[in-house]
Amino acid sequence: MEQMRAWQGPAVLSYGFRPFFFGAGLLAALLIALWVPWYLGFIRVPSAFAPLNWHIHELLFGYVPGVIAGFLLTAVPNWTGRLPVVGWPLGALFALWLGGRAIVAFSAGLAPDLVAGVTIAFPLALGLLLAREVMAGRNWRNLKVLVALGALILAQGFFHYEIAVFGRAETSTRLGIAATMMLIMIIGGRIVPSFTRNWIKRANPGREPREFGRYDLAAMLLGGIALAGWILATHLPGLAAPIGAALAVAALVHLWRLLRWAPDRTWREPLVMVLHVAYAFVPLGFGLAAIAVLGEDPGWHQAAIHAWTSGGIGLMTLAVMTRASRGHSGRPLTAPLGTVLVYAAITAAALLRIAAALLPEAMLVLLGLSGLSWCLGFLGFALLYARILLWPPLR
Repeated sequence: MEQMRAWQGPAVLSYGFRPFFFGAGLLAALLIALWVPWYLGFIRVPSAFAPLNWHIHELLFGYVPGVIAGFLLTAVPNWTGRLPVVGWPLGALFALWLGGRAIVAFSAGLAPDLVAGVTIAFPLALGLLLAREVMAGRNWRNLKVLVALGALILAQGFFHYEIAVFGRAETSTRLGIAATMMLIMIIGGRIVPSFTRNWIKRANPGREPREFGRYDLAAMLLGGIALAGWILATHLPGLAAPIGAALAVAALVHLWRLLRWAPDRTWREPLVMVLHVAYAFVPLGFGLAAIAVLGEDPGWHQAAIHAWTSGGIGLMTLAVMTRASRGHSGRPLTAPLGTVLVYAAITAAALLRIAAALLPEAMLVLLGLSGLSWCLGFLGFALLYARILLWPPLR
């Protein structure tokens, strides 16, 4: 807080969530606005990546680390009691993130090693910075967050290797999705019941979420094992039955974990309810992945991926960005109509994208509607929250 009070420059550099949440919101909208017409052959992006590879890389290794940076640069000082990164050092970190997005978009004709190095520079810098803060603050309980972040960085490096050697990136994509799902299971398992409990005590006294305990630890362990099996499923077809069973068990375990957090008591406040809706895509993804592995069906495979990515990642990150932005800027912790519409747009985008995977005869129409809904949702977030993120907080 002393460091933030001493900063007299632009308000956008006064807190980690400000530049990264705003940038991530715009990026999410721009990526799909470009990718859908590029994928359908209407435009061309000057990237060395094929449309699908570009889409995967920039959402999984561009958008996701941007949101992670905004969240952790804001949360870690609270966890460790150390000063936050603000001012020009924060600006330099944000510029490093932007540089990665730019070099991938304009990578045609550039050396692949250069592109890989520039894009990985940001998550490496972020990981080293956060590791220093966690260790200096002796905040050992959050080392698991750094482990999941490390797995995401490893997946990004392996992604570039697979593209260079094979022209596609199946295993690294699965590893990146799995690492992000683990972050959602870890951090979501902390904030969803906590925020729900705080709201229930204040506005709707009664049954509260269960405290974090052995069940939650077991759920995360089972989820991690199931995700590891899912990553290896294409390489180990003979183990389809046990991997599918593990995914099915993980679906049931995480569904019950969600129900233990009293989601039925949150419908009166969308800012809280959306966290539960977002987490529901985690067990849904496990269930769809189980069907895909057991039935060896590519449609169900794509449905599982987009339940986790469009639904779990898209809606959970949006929920976290809106709540953190309102809370840290002095706004009321309630969702106005515009924010509710943004939540609805991203939820619709996720459901439409899952449907597009399962209904190939309507895929083009559903894909277009999903992309439009996604763009409207994230562009709406960026426009609605621009003043909150770019201007000084309310006094």
